[in-house]
Amino acid sequence: MNAKRKGKISEFTRVIPYVWPYRKRLFLSAFFALCVGLFWGLNLTAVYPLMEVLLKGRNFDEYVTEHIDKTELEVQQYQRTIDKQEGQLAKLNNQGNTLAETERIDLMNSIAKSQSKLSSASRKVTVMSWLKQHFVRHLPHDQFNLMVLILAALLTATLMKGIFIYLQDVLTGSVVELSILSIRKDCFRRVLNYDFQTVRNVGGTPGLMSRFTFDLNMLSNGLQLIGGRFLREPLKAISCITLAFIVNWRLTLLSMVFTPLAGYVFYRFGRSLKKASHRMMESMSRICKSMEESFDSIKAVTAYGRARHHRAQFHRENKQYFKKAMKIVRISAMTNPTIEFFGLMAIFTSLLPGAYLVLRQTDEIWNIKLSDSAMDISQLGLMYVLLIGILDPLRKLSKLFTSFKRSAAAAERVFSLIDTEPLVKEFANAENLPRLEHYVEFKNITFSYSNNEETDQAIREAVLKDVSLKIPHGETVVVVGENGSGKSTLVNLLPRFYDPQSGAVTIDGHNIRKATWASLRSQMGIVTQETLLFDTNIYDNIAYGNPNATKEQVVDAARLANVMQFAEKMPDGLLTEVGEKGSKMSGGQRQRIALARAIVRDPAIMILDEATSAIDSQSEKLIHETLREFLVGRTAFIITHSVTPSILDFTSRILVMDHGRLVDHGSHEKLIQSCPQYQRLFHAQGGSKAA
Repeated sequence: MNAKRKGKISEFTRVIPYVWPYRKRLFLSAFFALCVGLFWGLNLTAVYPLMEVLLKGRNFDEYVTEHIDKTELEVQQYQRTIDKQEGQLAKLNNQGNTLAETERIDLMNSIAKSQSKLSSASRKVTVMSWLKQHFVRHLPHDQFNLMVLILAALLTATLMKGIFIYLQDVLTGSVVELSILSIRKDCFRRVLNYDFQTVRNVGGTPGLMSRFTFDLNMLSNGLQLIGGRFLREPLKAISCITLAFIVNWRLTLLSMVFTPLAGYVFYRFGRSLKKASHRMMESMSRICKSMEESFDSIKAVTAYGRARHHRAQFHRENKQYFKKAMKIVRISAMTNPTIEFFGLMAIFTSLLPGAYLVLRQTDEIWNIKLSDSAMDISQLGLMYVLLIGILDPLRKLSKLFTSFKRSAAAAERVFSLIDTEPLVKEFANAENLPRLEHYVEFKNITFSYSNNEETDQAIREAVLKDVSLKIPHGETVVVVGENGSGKSTLVNLLPRFYDPQSGAVTIDGHNIRKATWASLRSQMGIVTQETLLFDTNIYDNIAYGNPNATKEQVVDAARLANVMQFAEKMPDGLLTEVGEKGSKMSGGQRQRIALARAIVRDPAIMILDEATSAIDSQSEKLIHETLREFLVGRTAFIITHSVTPSILDFTSRILVMDHGRLVDHGSHEKLIQSCPQYQRLFHAQGGSKAA
């Protein structure tokens, strides 16, 4: 499934496989969130006994006894009503009049309703009697002492709620961090399988760094919200709604009349927030790119006095980021007042009719029954507090709404890394490639760089055009040509840094696209112009080329590449730290370390891409001496701008590339006589170099 189709799936459902291994912690966290919701609702109900004590000046024993007596009278009344209705029904049944059928049905419905009320009142008497016998009789009779006890219970419940919140947040945090760790590892694993073009299509190093830092951090915040407040706050609201339904379900339903409208408004807010978040994160990627270019080129920036230019560029990118971020701020600023407005409308919608019922001591308005019985001030106060208890979690959720939508956008960008298919893939049925023995062949190669990350169809002008070439094993060839002629691209097809759109590269007749990456690339040693070393010591950088190499093999490679010539003069020898990107080493030293790294692989194919173009003549001479000895019995491709006598000493053929085509090949003597492109390149270097 490609990234576009997966984008239609809810972003956070993609996280489920990463969260599922820690489901026990998550379920326990959900249990604590449920406890928080229950304590939240129960704490609010404390207003009812407090109002009964403070406003009516009576203790619970009197209150419960009064309600039991009142409810028992209701039970007796309902029973008399049922007896009367059953008598009427018996008379109708004895008459056997078909015209009374409608009246009989209505009477049976009335009996059913009365029996339901009788059952409800009987249960209420049972519950109240149990409370009086086992709980209420132990409470203080003094009003002040009773109020102190209620407040102490409220304080204890609040403390317990705080403990549950802490436990839930800790458990959720551990699940989130472990899940993000797994997602980060999967993203990193996926990116390491990208080819060069795919890395460029997803934004290059700045884009990747932005996703691994900024976007993953946003996703982490979103998961923390989902497992924490986005789970806890709705449960608090549900707890209050449930209790409000118990107090008066009709008024509670009336308060929800604006819910569909509020849902639609927040749906529109959510869509706008998600789009704005995407644009903001893309802008952050451009800021990262601006910083990377400036810091990596700090010498050029300083030397050419272009700091002001980079400051201006950085300012422009930050200004764009500010504009996109402010759109999110504006939408976010609207959510809290909007939810407060809808919340107050809901409260007023139920509070005003409730106040009418209390003040008029009735249970209906305009012949519409809104209560089972006339409400008192304590019930109305409890109803109001519970509705406020619903509004508070919703208001908190509105503050988290922006963060949630930004996290959803971040989830899309993060998972797009996992969904993106590389343009160069290892096939499932790939076979091990035998070590090169006979020849390397390029058959009718045509290649173009792709401009679109969603398609592997090349849409740019071809860089290589119908190139065919066969190199016998053991031959060392030099590839020359003007910039953009396709020299490096051609050779980079060998380790499958790219795949051609048509044609094939074969080793001893085996198509390299059908070979495993390990068996193909293990045969190759590669040294490029921009040699980047890892921030460790010289020994580890050399051994990086062959992790299974023995110490003797690493030292031999270092000696063959003339690394020991300078390493032995250093206090720590091969254990000398090279610094970030090899910054503590000179250009020539870095190239010799890179050459040793390639040598320790014992490659069948050696690729040197402008490996000596940026170093001094002495280092170049030392590298050429090493190659003259090492390349015996190996196939080598040397891409260079300088065909010097020292190179000609150990090369057998020169390949001339021009505008993506192989225009000629042969010895220096042959080409200087018959190839105009080679003549032009050679003479442009003063007769000693071919650019």
